Amino acid sequence: MTQTRGRVLIIAGSDSGGGAGIQADIKAVTCLGGFAMTAITALTAQNTQGVFGIHAVPEEFVREQIRVVMQDLGADCLKIGMLATAGIIRCVRQAIDDFAPTVPLVLDPVMVAKGGHPLLEPDAVDALKACLAPRATVITPNLPEAGVLTGLTLSTEPDMRAAVAPLRALGAQAVLLKGGHLDGEALLDLLVEPSGQTEYRDSRLHTAHTHGTGCTLASAIAAGVAQGLPLERAVARARAYVRVAIETAPGLGTGHGPLNHAHTVVAPAG
Repeated sequence: MTQTRGRVLIIAGSDSGGGAGIQADIKAVTCLGGFAMTAITALTAQNTQGVFGIHAVPEEFVREQIRVVMQDLGADCLKIGMLATAGIIRCVRQAIDDFAPTVPLVLDPVMVAKGGHPLLEPDAVDALKACLAPRATVITPNLPEAGVLTGLTLSTEPDMRAAVAPLRALGAQAVLLKGGHLDGEALLDLLVEPSGQTEYRDSRLHTAHTHGTGCTLASAIAAGVAQGLPLERAVARARAYVRVAIETAPGLGTGHGPLNHAHTVVAPAG
């Protein structure tokens, strides 16, 4: 049977350690029943201890990957992760306008790796805000990323709520502000849509095996959007998927370990 929904084109960087980036994205989309395609923006030499090198892909080749995928296979949702440079950001926006102007877009504003290595050049933040945020169906910053995007210091729930208006002012249709960096045991993720707000609450999981959680969550959301789920439901399913992936992590590496993307607790079907 031909699959007519669930195609996700992932525009992001590669993680040689397999825990984040394109590798995590492909796993998440596949395990949730979608079909993953890729346009790789950067190569990284990376493992659970950190990022040891970054090689950006030439802009015209990033564009060519997007073009050939869209003109042949098409996509039901785009997912954007690591873009590395302002030039790649502008190139990706133009390619989206040219080849995928109406396709929903999940934007994960990747800026720093789990180990602290920068994944976005400082002068590229303004390009991200100007070029891609206004095109996004939903943007998914964690608290440090939201702080960079808004100029605010975010460490508490009141801080999160205060950041909603400036984040929405960036132009995305919806914002998922992730509270994993909150202090304490109770965590909040806040989804803000034009129709209202949804709060997702959980208790903190004490583990070092959280490498790639942001990439995985955004791609899981994109899979849901591609499959036709309402955004609130796509986020709920993605969060449940990621939580079990953390709880059942394989324990690999000596640093921030990868998740277990292949668990079957969350059903792929919508």
